[in-house]
Amino acid sequence: MGGSDVANSPPGAPVVHGFPHLDTVRSAITALYRRLSADGVHAYATSLPPADAAFADQDDLHLGAQRVARSLVQHLHLPEARMIVGFRAMEHAASVELTAGPEYFIELNDRFRTHRRDIGAALAHEVTHVLLHRLGLEFPGTRANEILTDTTTAYLGAGWLLLDAFREDATSRQKLGYLTPEEFGYVLAKRAFAFDEDPSPWFTSPQAYTAYTRGRERALRDLRRPPLTAAGWSGRRRYAKDRRYAQDRRYAQDHPGAVPDPSVPYVFETGADGPRVSFPCPTCHQRIRVPVRGRFTARCGLCRTALECDT
Repeated sequence: MGGSDVANSPPGAPVVHGFPHLDTVRSAITALYRRLSADGVHAYATSLPPADAAFADQDDLHLGAQRVARSLVQHLHLPEARMIVGFRAMEHAASVELTAGPEYFIELNDRFRTHRRDIGAALAHEVTHVLLHRLGLEFPGTRANEILTDTTTAYLGAGWLLLDAFREDATSRQKLGYLTPEEFGYVLAKRAFAFDEDPSPWFTSPQAYTAYTRGRERALRDLRRPPLTAAGWSGRRRYAKDRRYAQDRRYAQDHPGAVPDPSVPYVFETGADGPRVSFPCPTCHQRIRVPVRGRFTARCGLCRTALECDT
């Protein structure tokens, strides 16, 4: 039997910002598509509605928590799982015992007795732990596994609650989850691009909206990197220069399968049918290999996204 917790930033503690976990986040998205398939991921194309997580002050504490938990179970396609929610004094925001089921015991921090608007966010993370447990999907190490859970929660349509729980002003700070606010925004934007869904109207926290816009800006970069035709002028110019280097026989002999700067996302390769280039899919981050032959439409074999390329 194993347990899992959702991180809880102590009141007044500084909130980490930026994108320090981006590589793990991208690996989590790839792993999710590999485990569920494109059709499986697209079964979550509609996010959890705000009404299903709403929790008024006059609602009964335990009945309301059970209602929200049931909504999350249904949203995450766990109809046979039963969540029993309790409250106690604890360091973390919430925890769940990962057993064989069908009953799972979730404990929430006592502070949620009076901060009910964020109960849905804490439950979303814990119910996603149950989903991943049942799928047999995990990353090695506690932190990487928690990042996988946050990423999955957001990408499957319940994680906007976790970002909306982020609040930061002159007198108080609060953040739930292991991702930074901007990383939550990044994953939610990736989801928005994949399913044509805009989560921004659901945010009640101004800081959450700001973090979403910054994450969206970062996610847009994934759609504008060569060899995609949407790449900007400077990226296209750099790509053309790297392609010339790779096609130079002397360079290729000295640096097989590489470009001058290893920081670029694409890699040129030589094959029996001519030169090829590999690059990460902007949707699922699985690496794609395509021929170097100009403009054409490629399709990712994992998430089935159609990609307009100019190689």
